[in-house]
Parts: sequence; C-alpha cells; structure tokens
Amino acid sequence: MTMTVAETVRLAKLRLEPVAGEESLQQAKLLVAAVIGAEADALMVHTWMDVTEEQLVLLGELLERRLKGEPLQYILGEWEFMGLPFYVDERALIPRQDTELLCEKALEIIRTKHYKRVLDLCTGSGCLAVSIAKLAEMDLVLAASDVSADALALAKENAALNGVDASIQWFESDLFERIPGTFDVIVSNPPYLTQEDMDHLQTEVAFEPRLALFGGADGLDFYRRIAEQYKAHLAPGGTLLLEIGSAQAEGVSALFERKVSVFYDLCGNPRLILAEQSE
Repeated sequence: MTMTVAETVRLAKLRLEPVAGEESLQQAKLLVAAVIGAEADALMVHTWMDVTEEQLVLLGELLERRLKGEPLQYILGEWEFMGLPFYVDERALIPRQDTELLCEKALEIIRTKHYKRVLDLCTGSGCLAVSIAKLAEMDLVLAASDVSADALALAKENAALNGVDASIQWFESDLFERIPGTFDVIVSNPPYLTQEDMDHLQTEVAFEPRLALFGGADGLDFYRRIAEQYKAHLAPGGTLLLEIGSAQAEGVSALFERKVSVFYDLCGNPRLILAEQSE
C-alpha cells in the first residue's frame, strides 16, 4: 500500500491533534516535509508524490516522539529565529518569538547609537549573539557567555551555520564571573521561571534544560545578580536590555537604582527592561 504526501499529511494531522490542537496541521506538514526532504512551504508541489515505506516508518517514529510531548523543534533539529536557521536540541532553550523583540531592540539601539561592543549574557543557543552578528551590518566586537559548556557548544555550531563563527568571542561563565572588559550594550534572556512555574510546566517545556529555565523561588534570582554586577561591565552611556516574564516588570524594575524603561510585546505584555549607564 502506498500513500501520497497529501494523505500522509492528513493522517499525521489526525494523530497530532491530541498534543498539537490547532497547530496539528502545520506540525504535520513540517514533519512530513522533513521526512521527504522538502521545504514545508513547498509541500503543495509534492501533494501527489508517493511517500516510501521507509519514509512512513521514519514519520511514525517522529510522531511517537511528538505524542510523548517532545517539542517539535527538538524533533526537527532546526528552528528559525529572526529569519535565520538555528540548530536546536536539549542543550539549550528553544529560540522563541518573544525573544525576537529583544533582538530587534538591541539592533535598533546598536545602529542608532553606533555601539561597537556587545555582550550576550546567558546566550543558550546563541540566537541573540548570532542574529546580531549576522543582521547588524556593522563591525562589532561581540562576546557571548553561558554557564553551560553544552549550550556554548551548540551556540558555536549555530554561529558556524550562519557564517559568523569568527565574529564572536565565547566565554564559559556564571554571568559576569569570567568576562573581561566593558561593553556598550549587554543583552540577556536569563532564566526567569518561578518555583510555581516549574511545578506546573507544560510537557514540552519540561524537555528543555532546567538550568536555563529556573530563576529561583520568585523567578528574580538572576535579575538580582545582574542588577548588582552590570555597572562594572557596562561602558559609560551604555545600555542593558533584559527579557522578562510577563508578570515581572515591577519586580525587576525595583532592582535598579535608576529609572528603567519597559517595552511591551504584540500582546501588550511587558517583555523588556532597558537600563542605561550614565555618561
């Protein structure tokens, strides 16, 4: 018995509905496309092509992983951020659309203020550092750090994937501990989930590294440390940009001596905190 691509997508969608809901069709298309070696956006071109038995077996294995709650991104092994490709696996958080706001704001400030020295703190997959290096269209001195050697290894792979591996210095460091010098802009998406958040994680999120998720009982542990230490690493006139949880604007803002600016995402939730160093 043979099946066409269209039939395979339909059946995959039905199997995915318990875990993917409204996204089941899109996820089915992505998995089928990966199995037959096509781009998901071009799947319609292959609608009547037969799917081989070997491809169906592989798709079945991928569907089983998804039905057990494993994130689609980890199954595919690659995901897009800022229009760029990134390898994704259990070594680091999956790049999320929320974090694109942080990247866009950093790029805007770098270009407007002609900043040259950039630090990505808690780099994880490297999505921020790599995107800034690729998209800034300026000569920058870029550094990226993470306490996890595994995450740094993944970030380096992503820098190579996007052709910017020679543009970034890497530091295995617990926040600022092993990072020399000062920077014009520091960006960070630190761990910020509370204990309550961790106790009620979605199945998919539970696959991601705890080290990159848990921010202490109230989720603010890393912000406290950053607020205490950042001034020594931010140049005069420099800017600190932090991603925050949607309920953390007031708590994080209170950690800073100076007034900070809050930026909101498309859903109207506070998502970024900006603090400036005096000249």
